[in-house]
Amino acid sequence: MITPPLALASLSGESDADWARAGAEYAGAAFLGGIAIDEDSRAAARALVERDRTEFLPTDPLAFVDRQLAALADVPIQPACNVRSATAEPIADAARVCRDRDAFLEINAHCRQEELCAVGCGETLLQDADRLARYVETAAGTGVTVGVKVRAEVPGVDLPSLATALEDAGAAFVHVDAMDSESVIEDVSEATDLFVVANNGVRDDETVREYVEYGADAVSVGRPSTDPVVLERVRTAVDRQFGVVTES
Repeated sequence: MITPPLALASLSGESDADWARAGAEYAGAAFLGGIAIDEDSRAAARALVERDRTEFLPTDPLAFVDRQLAALADVPIQPACNVRSATAEPIADAARVCRDRDAFLEINAHCRQEELCAVGCGETLLQDADRLARYVETAAGTGVTVGVKVRAEVPGVDLPSLATALEDAGAAFVHVDAMDSESVIEDVSEATDLFVVANNGVRDDETVREYVEYGADAVSVGRPSTDPVVLERVRTAVDRQFGVVTES
């Protein structure tokens, strides 16, 4: 699904086509976004901007996604887009944009900012498994490859059970921010047949090896994704730990 098994994880307001292009030498996939696609999530994003966070707030978010994905048509990387929504209706529209650009759709059930959680976005979706499963089912119905970005250590959330429900709803992958609970990768991997992308603290051979031993199918780099020194080091580790054979 991701070759090589290294992804660039979305950074709020920073992960656009230029960012993906810059990292394409090292990674097999790039998750653009996150993009707020409904009115409630966009209002929350505007509130975040007011307190000096960086957010994508184009006039037409789906047209923006389409332009960004189109700009990657000649780049040897699997594009994906991370989207936020407090309602299910826009998910299908975003899914179709991604489908038509041969991109993955990633539903954001990860962000924990108060403004986003207050409108039902981000990690609050982890505590509303039925709604999150509807999002996945809605997206999968368009034919897009859909997955979910999730976070460990959310009170009351059993990630392996949730991952099973998402798989049943049509998800193809789950992108897990392991926080300080790296072993959750093993729990999710053993519970499902989903493609598991492990995130958090991926910096070197040791951290990549740990996630591989826990059963990850790929790893992702977040904040250092703009640093070629880190990306080169992680790519070397990925090649070694996943046994990637580079064509000569």
